[in-house]
Amino acid sequence: MSTAKKPQVPAGPQDVAIDVEYLTTTLMELLRIPSPSGRTDAVMQTVGNHIAALGLPFDLTRRGILRATLTGESACVRRAVVVHADTIGLMVKRVKPTGRLEVVPVGSHSARFSEGAHVTIFTDDHDRVYTGTVLPLKSSGHTFGDEIDTQGVGWPYVEVRIDEPVESARDVAALGIEVGDYVALDAAPQITRGGYVKSRHLDDKAGLAACLAALKALRDAGLPLKVSAQFLVTIGEEVGFGATHGLAPDVAELVAVDNAVVAEGQASREELVSIAMLDMTGPFDYHLTRRLHGLAREHGIPAVRDVYRHYRSDAAPALEAGIEARHALLGFGLESSHGHERAHVDGLVALARLLVVYLQSGLTFDDWDLAESGRLADFPSTSVQPADPEPVDRTVVVD
Repeated sequence: MSTAKKPQVPAGPQDVAIDVEYLTTTLMELLRIPSPSGRTDAVMQTVGNHIAALGLPFDLTRRGILRATLTGESACVRRAVVVHADTIGLMVKRVKPTGRLEVVPVGSHSARFSEGAHVTIFTDDHDRVYTGTVLPLKSSGHTFGDEIDTQGVGWPYVEVRIDEPVESARDVAALGIEVGDYVALDAAPQITRGGYVKSRHLDDKAGLAACLAALKALRDAGLPLKVSAQFLVTIGEEVGFGATHGLAPDVAELVAVDNAVVAEGQASREELVSIAMLDMTGPFDYHLTRRLHGLAREHGIPAVRDVYRHYRSDAAPALEAGIEARHALLGFGLESSHGHERAHVDGLVALARLLVVYLQSGLTFDDWDLAESGRLADFPSTSVQPADPEPVDRTVVVD
């Protein structure tokens, strides 16, 4: 008779090491691929290559959203982790008589942070790609003096200087540049000795790299999943329609992964993972957010809760599209979002670690959350979210 012991099944979610070199290398690779909303095919090819290397089955929707499946014990996919690969960018609005380009933003961001940015201009001819710089209209102090400090801030006050010998709209037309062409803000990524990552488009390529690192950690450790999950990479979050489609029909929990705003008055920090409690669309699911925070505490993952005023994520369009699921948002701390962005490797690792333990866990309510509806008698209400009635008589009697 064999005396070999059967492998022990972990009693609960396991916190495993994250491959930091993979995370940072993947991040730098993603950052160097321009992908403004609407022009994301190239980056999705790269994301697909990473998913294939991890051995996960996946497909793409008609417009290019990637859907991968992490098979667990549940017969159908009950959970989704959603992250976006598109970034902010610019588009040619008009070719000026001077040969400069008037541009408009793709996604929501200020011209203030684009002044001085190096850009890549994509034409419909893939062999004709140009470089340039976003400049204020009055860009030379030697010519305009103090007027460079008093001109307005906004997209009407900047233009793109093309790195070609152009002096007229006719010269620009000869290059093949037209209205509607994409102008990508160059990321120029770098990692400092102290672990800070400085780059444009960390939102949300840093989140995407952390997700891929989490999936790799799960695969490398061979950890079982209680719940089959979907990994969804969207391509329109920056313009408001990220996770509107592509989600599995039986998803009961959706966790969006995006940046966590680091600024005065915010609790988020670059070295932490953040659990959002509310953004401009309203509160996140009470139970799921507290479950995520509890998992972080249980496993010693540095985490903080935060509230964001001017913020939307992939979770919002999913709810607006009608999904009946609990929703939450996990974020990596990001300084100067949509501007001169900075994150920290420690925060990305913390995010990946929390995703790893979350994906191993069961649903928030293993029984109730299996269906879209149920009986009031089974609803987990007062047992987990009590609220005592207000007193009938609030009259204060003076002695």
